[in-house]
Parts: sequence; C-alpha cells; structure tokens
Amino acid sequence: MKRTRTTALVLAAAAAALAPVLSGAATAAEGTAYLQDPSGGEKAMKSMWTKDDMHKVEAQFRFHPGIQYKTITRPGPKGAESYERQIPDAKTLAWQPGYEFAWSVADSQGVKKVLTTKDGKQLIVVHAVLRDSRRAEVAKVHQELKNQPATARAKVPGGKRIACDTGKYTVEWSVTRTGYGTLTGSLAWDSSCEQHRTAFTPENQGAS
Repeated sequence: MKRTRTTALVLAAAAAALAPVLSGAATAAEGTAYLQDPSGGEKAMKSMWTKDDMHKVEAQFRFHPGIQYKTITRPGPKGAESYERQIPDAKTLAWQPGYEFAWSVADSQGVKKVLTTKDGKQLIVVHAVLRDSRRAEVAKVHQELKNQPATARAKVPGGKRIACDTGKYTVEWSVTRTGYGTLTGSLAWDSSCEQHRTAFTPENQGAS
C-alpha cells in the first residue's frame, strides 16, 4: 500500500482514545481534548489583585497536545475492495502541541475590590515553556498581545513536533497584564501514544 503525502493535523478530540492519555497533576475537563490549569470548568480561573486592591487580573491556561499523523490507503471491505479509504498510519504518530491563554482584567471604582469594571484595551503578555523530565527546555512560546479586550482568549501554535513516547513533560505558563501583575502555573503531560496506536489498529479502523 502506498503511503499518501497528506499529513493530517487533528486535535486529540478526533480520537476517542485520547482521554486516558491525558494524565498528570492537572486533568482535562470532561469531554475535552486539552489539559487545563486551573482544573475545573470553562470559567475556572486563577486570580490576583494589585497591592492597592484596585485592579484584578484573572487567567486560565490550556495545553492542547494535538496528534499528527500521515494516512495510508486501505481497500474497502470484502466484496467492495475498490472503495478505498484513508486511515491513520500509527507508525507516523507524533504530537504537535498548541497553547491557549485566557484572561480577564477588572478595575475597582473608588472602593477596594468592589464595583469592578472591564474597559479599555490591554497589553497582555503570554508565555509557556515545555520541559522534559530532566527540566530541559524543549519548546517555548512568548507573545506580547497589544490592544486586547479586557476579557478574551488567544491560541498560540507551538510550532514544535514532539515525538511519541519520549517521557513525561511539564508545561510552565504565565499571563501578564503589564502594570498589574503576572499569574503563573504548571501542569504535567505524558507523551505516550499507546492509546492512539490501539485506536488506529486495523481492527479498530474497520479492516475486513
């Protein structure tokens, strides 16, 4: 069978086997394909006030492992072999991580920690570092996002291929609202592809 040149990049949600792969201190929200810090629902955020209790910054981070693979051509089922189909080639599995940052900025009007408003454009700095088990830096993203709304999300591609089964990693992240403060966190990720290999076996792909 001839391997196609097509490279498919899909978030791990496309594979039903993903959930068991995402292990570590921070767990993915139910039914999602990412790891989140802080863990919890859609609106779970870390927060801090400035020293004068007049400005509040909240942040959330999501690590999207992403799974990348090539496809191969398989014949159709018995009796209909001409109906060829493209299926994932488990031998070409690799990770293609992406990063997602969320923030919310609020200002008190006269009374500390009371009557907050969310107005104006913000300068937000997002940062994430992926480290291997020896604490060596494997990948990094850093962006200054200018003229941002007070509440928003931003996705940043990782731009780095991570080989399967290369151990456990730690993702360190931060969100800074310039002049207000920085929120930080970390989460663990296991690069095992075993569950995907199982999902991509001929038996699980409907081979005849």
